Amino acid sequence: MKPPIDACYSGLMQVLRARVRNGRLVLDEPTDLPEGAEIELMPVDDLDDDEREELHRSLEASIAEAEAGDLVDGPAFLAQLRAQAR
Repeated sequence: MKPPIDACYSGLMQVLRARVRNGRLVLDEPTDLPEGAEIELMPVDDLDDDEREELHRSLEASIAEAEAGDLVDGPAFLAQLRAQAR
């Protein structure tokens, strides 16, 4: 049995949600990042409503494909791209 899709990414990337309060970013929930860890933040609010809906549809479709086992091995795919570029 395969792990759920979000378990596949839990060790690779932690999504942090924050809000701006008095000019500072305040996380919405606690994090297990070590004290003093640096992170890079990028605003994601540059999408209009239609673009955001399309993004969410695409993400949901991708997650469904991954959960169904319709995956591509990352290193094999990159090797194929490199071979095609030659």
